[in-house]
Amino acid sequence: MKTISTFAEYQSEYKKSVETPELFWAEHAETFTWKKKWDKVLDWNFVDLNIKWFDGGTLNITENCLDRHLETQPNQTAIIFEANDPNEPVRKITYKELHTEVCKFANVLLSNGAKKGDRICIYMPMVPEAAVAMLACARIGAIHNVVFGGFSANSLVDRINDSAVNILITSDGSFRGNKQIGLKEIADEALKLTPSVKTTIVLKRTGQTVNMLAGRDKWYHEEMQNVAATHIAAEVNAEDELFILYTSGSTGKPKGVVHTTAGYMVFAEYSFRNVFQYRHKPSPNGEGMGEAPIFWCTADVGWITGHTYIVYGPLLAGATTLMFEGIPTYPDAGRFWHAIDKHKVNIFYTAPTAIRSLMAMGDEFPAKYKMDSLQILGSVGEPINEEAWHWYHEKIGHGNCPICDTYWQTETGGFLISPLANIGKDKPAHAGFPLPGIQTILVDSEGKVLEGNGVEGNLCIKFPWPSAIRTTYGDHERCKQTYFSTYKGLYFTGDGAKRDTDGYYRILGRVDDVMNVSGHRIGTAEVENAINEHPAVVESAVVGYPHDIKGQGIYAYVICDKAIADENETRKEILAVITKVIGPIAKPDKIQFVKGLPKTRSGKIMRRILRKIAEGEVSNLGDTSTLLDPAVVEDIKIGAEKLR
Repeated sequence: MKTISTFAEYQSEYKKSVETPELFWAEHAETFTWKKKWDKVLDWNFVDLNIKWFDGGTLNITENCLDRHLETQPNQTAIIFEANDPNEPVRKITYKELHTEVCKFANVLLSNGAKKGDRICIYMPMVPEAAVAMLACARIGAIHNVVFGGFSANSLVDRINDSAVNILITSDGSFRGNKQIGLKEIADEALKLTPSVKTTIVLKRTGQTVNMLAGRDKWYHEEMQNVAATHIAAEVNAEDELFILYTSGSTGKPKGVVHTTAGYMVFAEYSFRNVFQYRHKPSPNGEGMGEAPIFWCTADVGWITGHTYIVYGPLLAGATTLMFEGIPTYPDAGRFWHAIDKHKVNIFYTAPTAIRSLMAMGDEFPAKYKMDSLQILGSVGEPINEEAWHWYHEKIGHGNCPICDTYWQTETGGFLISPLANIGKDKPAHAGFPLPGIQTILVDSEGKVLEGNGVEGNLCIKFPWPSAIRTTYGDHERCKQTYFSTYKGLYFTGDGAKRDTDGYYRILGRVDDVMNVSGHRIGTAEVENAINEHPAVVESAVVGYPHDIKGQGIYAYVICDKAIADENETRKEILAVITKVIGPIAKPDKIQFVKGLPKTRSGKIMRRILRKIAEGEVSNLGDTSTLLDPAVVEDIKIGAEKLR
């Protein structure tokens, strides 16, 4: 499969993908294994929301992740497992071994009554068996519903009941830093309220004592002993559902984002290979595949990043993917950098939140490690601010590694906008150009298309791409209203963006996080980026709040690297930095110094909570139990009262 290697090639590919999209994607789809070729490449309608790619074709995604690689690279490592405890032996699983494990677990699912079209929930730690479970579901044509192992029992109940799950795959527990979490105990609490679940399969990971309900609960290892090691993959339709992944909704009820098989497969592989420029090294004897670069995405499989760029994308491309169970600060803040040297990681993909927190720990941690195997860096989850970008580039990449600042969403299935590594020029804090096949446009509040460069507006996509959301599970109307109704005939990302004079996109953040201050649109990310340039600031979060004169005022929550001797003086310094970087219009009306921010376990800042506190509506903050540190909310509330 051809990989884009120059900016001129990118421009040519992009032009072709816009002018003849069906031909463009058909050529890429041809490179995969199909049981039956499609009748029609694309049928679509954004108004009624009907998207079909490769309709009439049949396949199984696991034959493309596993079986087809057995001919050329059966003994190549597919998954490297780095445990929470750095002293635990590393596991390396070859493509042949992974194929066997997936076949066996597919047979386990079938022996426990699973069938094509069933919804199966996976609530596990970041261990290879989580990937095996996902692939085994896909192999039998079941729909996997992965729930992040940090979610509460209530969150698990919501996600199981919404999709009527009949089998739950979990673990006795999980390790996270110096903590041991009882996943089975949490699952047991949830199972009291999930009548559809008939079977629970439990992986023994921590060895902690758990309750096993006779007739319902079964040990993973015991089930795997009693099944055959071969399995013929089920034939599924191109538009059959592959997985459901829940994302938070404005109503509070999570949305079950549905992705289907063939289009997701084609785009996951294409985007992974091109953005990260993933190529096997030449074979020494000219036969078979050469050595595979080591790719490490630090996300969890409970999120879309883990689905697409830990499991499916890398395995479809025949890559070696590293799975990491732990946290970046255990046993110390050098854990990421130690693991990069230990495994000779070539491509490292992580979140700005992690980068900023490790940056605050000091340069001495990365300075201990060579990290000379690194060739490409990546960023995911939110726009990366310039200070963090430069630290990442200089201290981790030693000035030699391009940074792929990827922009995408659970709903998009794969990258929308990103630099392609080593192709073109990186601009700090800019996501770059849209990938081939992604027809991005900017519109104003009335939906009028903003032409040319040097413009700012709401980011939309006007034409379908293969891995686009198809529906929200059980509620198609909600999907239409959420993503396709704001601007008729367009997919609305919900984000604002700038397209600069060179055509590079810079993501400004959620439109409801774009403040209208005295008639001026100011992105929260832009203000945060300026605040973070102050030498004492570790991280910040900015929200808008009602202001009698301006319409909206700016409220900034700021974390500093040490105790502040004079808060008022530090506020003045921060305001001076913002004035210098953006202008006086962007100066916050209130700056509250805080010890932490309300974040989900994936690192996402819960701005909804910060907005309510800024507005003084502290009596209705919603459920904070799933936050990484719920206690931080109380500290922020107390501090906010002092500012009133």
